Amino acid sequence: MALEERRMLVGLLEKGMFVSRLDRDWVGTPFPFQGFYVESDKDVELLGNYCTSVFIDVIKSNAPAEPLLTLARHGKSVFPPRVQEYRNTVELHEELPRARDAHASARKLAERLEADVRESRRLVAGDIRDAIEPMVESLIRNVDAFFWLMALLRRDDYAYSHAVHCSALAAAFGRHLALPRDVLVDLATGGMLLDIGKAALPEELFKHPGPLSPEAVVAMRSHVAEGLKVFDESGLQGTWARDILAGHHERHDGSGYPNGLKGDQIPLAARMGGIIDTYDAICSDRPHAKGASRHVALQTVYRASDKLYQGEVVEQFLQCLCVYPTGSLVELSSGEVGIVMAQNQARRLRPRVMLLLDADKRPYKPYRDIDLMAVERDAGGSTAVRIVSSLEPGAHGLDPAALFLA
Repeated sequence: MALEERRMLVGLLEKGMFVSRLDRDWVGTPFPFQGFYVESDKDVELLGNYCTSVFIDVIKSNAPAEPLLTLARHGKSVFPPRVQEYRNTVELHEELPRARDAHASARKLAERLEADVRESRRLVAGDIRDAIEPMVESLIRNVDAFFWLMALLRRDDYAYSHAVHCSALAAAFGRHLALPRDVLVDLATGGMLLDIGKAALPEELFKHPGPLSPEAVVAMRSHVAEGLKVFDESGLQGTWARDILAGHHERHDGSGYPNGLKGDQIPLAARMGGIIDTYDAICSDRPHAKGASRHVALQTVYRASDKLYQGEVVEQFLQCLCVYPTGSLVELSSGEVGIVMAQNQARRLRPRVMLLLDADKRPYKPYRDIDLMAVERDAGGSTAVRIVSSLEPGAHGLDPAALFLA
């Protein structure tokens, strides 16, 4: 019988899919060597305890193949060799005060950079590094603290919030890939300046609620060239940072701009930047669209694998943020509702969660902090407590920014 395999992250499996291989040896797992069908959420939960991704036989599967991620077809990785492995060295609660200070500095920087460009003032490279480095150091010490804090702060201005979030996401992605510290700073700088060229263009161009005219599209796309001009005139150095600015709108299939690059023609930093930019934009409220959940944003990017974004880079990004990224509003199998506080790298489907509502959707007083990896049974005592769904922002009237959780 013919075999057509696709690779897929465990958290995105659907009932009816046939698992033909694991991302590890079958030995030591409870799964049959000949493969098996995913029949329930319990199967997904059990797989998540042993694997990050699995291989699906498309022909045998009784589920749509569209969301499946094609196996890497090249003999070598698109990523540079791992230079070092990063691990959290401090607890989340210990890092939060420093993460808060770093976030405040990054936010002030984002505001100042936009004002400087609008007033035609030259950016000061030293000031940028002074604000970026504390954020990178915080992310190195504990990658969850900064993202937990971002989830609890109100996004009051898209441009500023997007700059800070893309900066943090770029550094975290580089951390996941075990790139050197100086590269993380470069990536964070590129993320911060991703859309800085927009500040040189008329504001109404980016607040237009409907489709843009052909002339407006050309003007809008010029923000890439404007951003590169600002970068070069500032005296900033760093190939990774400049690559993000130059290529974050290029696309894997050649459909992007400004140069229509495709595949390996796009620098790795730009491929990373394109995914980060899209992911955070989907999560954000904008003039023409309300922000979606982080889980939905990841699924949207995932479905564009090997089309708009290189599949292998997308997979690494999903592994970096995990299936339910920090800050996600989720419902548990117990009926309780909470926010993901931190990830468990050993079991990616069982993060640490701040419980906000009980099974009857009544607020907990005080809120409860639980580690799903340590919780064996739900209130009924029959099944392991697990996440059953990701909720949209504002579900059950919950506004994390108004809850004073940190």
